[in-house]
Amino acid sequence: MKIRLLAVGQKMPAWVTDGYQEYAKRLPADCALELVEISPGHRSKSSRKEKAMQQEAAALLKAIRPQEHLVVLDVLGKPWSTEQLSGHLSQWRMDGHDVALVIGGPDGIAPTLLAQAKQRWSLSSLTLPHPLVRVVVAEQIYRAWTLLQGHPYHK
Repeated sequence: MKIRLLAVGQKMPAWVTDGYQEYAKRLPADCALELVEISPGHRSKSSRKEKAMQQEAAALLKAIRPQEHLVVLDVLGKPWSTEQLSGHLSQWRMDGHDVALVIGGPDGIAPTLLAQAKQRWSLSSLTLPHPLVRVVVAEQIYRAWTLLQGHPYHK
């Protein structure tokens, strides 16, 4: 199984790249985590945020592969404990699906993309900086994998 983290935003600070890579490299090939950065939609004082969100949604939809199970990170999604994430990870593997996890842009995710999600996952009801979300997701995927393996990292 391959998990692709599709994230709107580029040129992250070094701490984001280092944090993400630290957890991604710990995962085995049969649960690989790959980051795909998507260019943010054009924003200006005179443009509407919905237009930028639609541009991002179009780019994200183009990047999502037909066989991937689409999971969108959304503040209005369901909160998952680490144990629940581990259960989802196990189910995705048993179903034989690769997974696309989507992190939207600064204004959220367009309704057109939300409607196509198989699952909507809320990391927190807090507003988190999008760069930090990459690191948290990578760590939680690693933690969920270690839980499935009976590894002591989770304790």
